[in-house]
Amino acid sequence: MIAEPENKATFYQYRLLKKKIVARSVMHSYLCLPVMMLLFSLLAFSWNGLFFFLLAAPITVWIHYVIARTILLLVRTSYAKRWHWNLRMPWFGYVPDQHFSYRMFIRVHLNMSWIGLCIITVCLLWSPLSFTLSLIFWHLWLLGPRFYVILILSRERKDGLIKLNDQDVSYYLQ
Repeated sequence: MIAEPENKATFYQYRLLKKKIVARSVMHSYLCLPVMMLLFSLLAFSWNGLFFFLLAAPITVWIHYVIARTILLLVRTSYAKRWHWNLRMPWFGYVPDQHFSYRMFIRVHLNMSWIGLCIITVCLLWSPLSFTLSLIFWHLWLLGPRFYVILILSRERKDGLIKLNDQDVSYYLQ
């Protein structure tokens, strides 16, 4: 076996600046919100509310995917390879799966929030009120943990890297 010369090796050294653990009690409370909204939809709109509530969830996830993927492809193609589907809470949806630029994370999610709200506003003109309220709920509910990351890291330097783990968020400097 031939050893590679030292000048061809790549070493990544990240210094952990902040690690925020997401408590299980917060997660359980956060998971109760869709149940409460479903009950509200049933009481306010009867069975149509249930149908539109269940329909709005995958549509909102798809809207988030299309917006994030488009932004990542317009900026750089290498960023798009670092994102994947995550089906675990709190990072449900299309999120970065490895160390990712904090500045780009902010850009993607802020654009995702306002473009998503614009799309939902356009849907307001032609769709029932229960469907629009469900879209708004799912949009804000899915973006909630990501805005939490932006909020807790708002005082940190913007040139760092974040890593979304199953139970925590880590912020690194290179």
